Amino acid sequence: MSALRSGGSRFLYDSFDAANARIDANERVMEERWEGLNFRLRQIECSLERLERRLWLAVMGVAGTVLAQGVSYLISL
Repeated sequence: MSALRSGGSRFLYDSFDAANARIDANERVMEERWEGLNFRLRQIECSLERLERRLWLAVMGVAGTVLAQGVSYLISL
């Protein structure tokens, strides 16, 4: 058989394993999807952290306003 393979491309003589190639392609696609999912999750986490900071700032602002009004009322007595 090696005498027949003296010239030409190896792809003419080697068998092509379609199932293995399909599995490899699916693994690469799943890795890309997983990386995309992780990227989106990181973006969501960053957005939630910013939202949490804003909410705490609003809560502290309201609490400060209420306390300032209470102190103002006590001083005016």
